[in-house]
Amino acid sequence: MSSIHRDYQEKRNFIRMKVDTPVNVTLASKGQRYDGICRDLSGGGMLVELATALPVGTELEVSIESGHGHNPMLHAKAEVTRVVAQPGEEEAPCLLGLEIIAILE
Repeated sequence: MSSIHRDYQEKRNFIRMKVDTPVNVTLASKGQRYDGICRDLSGGGMLVELATALPVGTELEVSIESGHGHNPMLHAKAEVTRVVAQPGEEEAPCLLGLEIIAILE
């Protein structure tokens, strides 16, 4: 179905799926690794909850493991495009909007 025939809220190029699954995030420049939760995923990006805020423009490698023995289920290069602080949330005070730049092997 073309975007012309979709309802207003459905005009994304990719459908967003709620996943709530563990994700590993590694800074491309420093190799620092963080564990977080991927809250939603689409063909163009993802929303990741982390305990650490990372600046917009930061390049990352992200890995989502499969619970069925396929490791990793997703391994991609991504860039932080949006940061939303969650004051009052001690465990995961930050939501990061990530754009997937490339799928890695």
